[in-house]
Amino acid sequence: MSKVPLTHRRYIYIHDEKKGSSQAIDSHHIVVRKGNATNVLFCLIAPLIFANICYFLLVKEKPGISFLWCILFSVFIIKSLHGKSIKKESVVIMPALGVQLETHYCSGMVIRRFVPIGKILKPVINECVTPVTCYWSLALIARDEAELILVFKELRPPVSMLVPVWKALCAVVNDVETTDAKEEDH
Repeated sequence: MSKVPLTHRRYIYIHDEKKGSSQAIDSHHIVVRKGNATNVLFCLIAPLIFANICYFLLVKEKPGISFLWCILFSVFIIKSLHGKSIKKESVVIMPALGVQLETHYCSGMVIRRFVPIGKILKPVINECVTPVTCYWSLALIARDEAELILVFKELRPPVSMLVPVWKALCAVVNDVETTDAKEEDH
């Protein structure tokens, strides 16, 4: 069952829940909206400006080689920026097993991290304050971990998109704690 996506000027939140034989797999996706003008502008204009600056600085000797070098370097920068740009980040909740955190890049590369359900103590929403900005993040407090595990490591979605994911994680962690407590009583 897929619900209506929640939209923001930079992100789209999509919630998918698939009912299986015994348990439901709950997927939460934060997708970067396509056509983000600042990313396109930066990826296209910045390397061209850099190439022109390099060309004018190096034009004193061998302008043809300098220009070719600047173009090749600009292509390298564009490829680097495109490969590291994020397409979406996902949280896949498997109640019996754990939580899988995924980061999907535009280059096609996917980085996954699995956190066993028994290792998660509590999901928390943090307010992160830096000298320049303030934003919200969703993290997991886990056993035997020195630091919090960030759920959305690269993206900074608004708190309105973090709350449904946090509620789903709390429900799974509380169910496991309740089940563990009942098993200890018997």
